[in-house]
Amino acid sequence: MVLHSAYPLVLEGEHSPHLSRWLWLVKWLLIIPHAIVLFFLWIVFLVLSVVAFFTILLTGRYPRAIFDFNVGVLRWTWRVSYYSYSALGTDRYPPFSLAEDPNYPARLSIEYPQSLSRGLVLVKWWLLALPHYLIIGVFTGAAFAGYNQIHDGNAWAYGSGLIGLLVCIAGLVLLFSGRYPRGVFDLLMGMNRWVYRVSAYAALMTDQYPPLRLDMGAHEPPPAADAPGMLGPDPLPAT
Repeated sequence: MVLHSAYPLVLEGEHSPHLSRWLWLVKWLLIIPHAIVLFFLWIVFLVLSVVAFFTILLTGRYPRAIFDFNVGVLRWTWRVSYYSYSALGTDRYPPFSLAEDPNYPARLSIEYPQSLSRGLVLVKWWLLALPHYLIIGVFTGAAFAGYNQIHDGNAWAYGSGLIGLLVCIAGLVLLFSGRYPRGVFDLLMGMNRWVYRVSAYAALMTDQYPPLRLDMGAHEPPPAADAPGMLGPDPLPAT
């Protein structure tokens, strides 16, 4: 069930008050089974998105079974990302499941659209989303990697982006102090929320254009907060 929010995609993460100081150093190893499964799930996601494209073009509707599967892939990806190097928000291992799990600290859901524009499907995933691609490219490192690849052929030097940089800072602070910086967590949630909103829009799962703003904090802003330039950090539990 989708929570009441300002945007059809709801992305939330309950920050764990007690995180291991060192576990984040080996999470890259622990998520390998998830990475293997997600690799194949994303191949299916892309193929089904092409099927959805032509179905929307002909009927104006996103096939419900494909929609539910693709939401599941995004949900699974967010859980693994939240556990690992997009947030380091929890030490609780992600479940191997496409289904919604209200008990897991990272949650994602998307409201099913009853109808979609046949015309927008032709342009929203590339032309209309282009400004967002430039922004989330900075967040994820895709923009830096692409620029570096063009200029000197080494795409690895700047591939982490702002999210990777902030996660590294949070991990180091956690390692030495045992605390997760409140402001860093809020900012990471805002950037991840932006990335997933654009992903859902580009995957044709909504016609509502993603807002050009950071909605920071663990929880989505209510509809009343849906105004340009709104920042909405949520307080973290005391540690």
